[in-house]
Amino acid sequence: MPFTTTCGRLDLLKPHRDEAQLPPPRLVEGVVLDHHHVADRYWSLRLHAPKIAETAQPGQFVMLTVAQSHENAPVLARPMAIYTSDAASGSIEVMYGVVGLGTTRLTRTIVGATITTVGPLGRGFTIHADSRQILLVGRGIGTCSLTYLAFEAARIGVRVTAVDSARTAHALIADETYRRAGVEHLIQVIDSDGTSAPNAVEATLSQIPGFQPQQIFTCGSVRLAKLCGNLGARWDSEVQVSIEAHMACGLGYCHGCATGTADGESPLICKDGPVFRLVGQGPVPAKPSLSGCSETPRSPRVHRGGWRQETAS
Repeated sequence: MPFTTTCGRLDLLKPHRDEAQLPPPRLVEGVVLDHHHVADRYWSLRLHAPKIAETAQPGQFVMLTVAQSHENAPVLARPMAIYTSDAASGSIEVMYGVVGLGTTRLTRTIVGATITTVGPLGRGFTIHADSRQILLVGRGIGTCSLTYLAFEAARIGVRVTAVDSARTAHALIADETYRRAGVEHLIQVIDSDGTSAPNAVEATLSQIPGFQPQQIFTCGSVRLAKLCGNLGARWDSEVQVSIEAHMACGLGYCHGCATGTADGESPLICKDGPVFRLVGQGPVPAKPSLSGCSETPRSPRVHRGGWRQETAS
């Protein structure tokens, strides 16, 4: 059932062919293998969690309990996108931004500690069998929902162009990861020089000869989600949007992450999403408490941009 968010009109993805065969989410004590500050407010956390890594799909997420066994708070687990996953080593990586007491407390977790982790959760991205080229458009922490998809695309021989958007150059966090994934075109845009404005991003993409992806995937920005909708209409490309929302359980029990407007309760971000199909750019809800996309719309500015071609590493 379509529903309206600040990103536009969204609908459920068609179920994966093998969805019924997927094992249920696992609750594990993930051992911290690596934990370090990356840049700006962003941190990388890598966990040994084989039961999660062996079934994780791009676009899915995990719930991390920040409090240790001897602590009473923070009470609620935090939803975090799976940044990368390696079934061979049994590890998953998340990238998170420090925004409050919970994530500030998480930065103090040391290597060797354990974190109660539930996952993989949600319905991830789907690359169609006939897709030969895809576009990834992410901003800020929303980019972390797209990086694992770049690796999956490379694995099945699909060409990738990625737009990495942030406030400043220091806040661009996916550069090295996208290079390792072998993206064909990496476009980095920032607010401080105006290249992140939607019309500037559109102009930059138009400079790529013959560029017309069959699918577009986006997360992290209302403005860029709407741009993806416009580009999808122009190119006749499907657009999949990963929605960000506050969650209490991540399993569909509490119904706290229903978002948007619909007849009756709208779909749950944790269970029906977080990935949905963009089907139109309907009216923005008057008071979107959980808007889906994380960025408040701003007035676009026209500035120059540029693109770089990257070779597979």
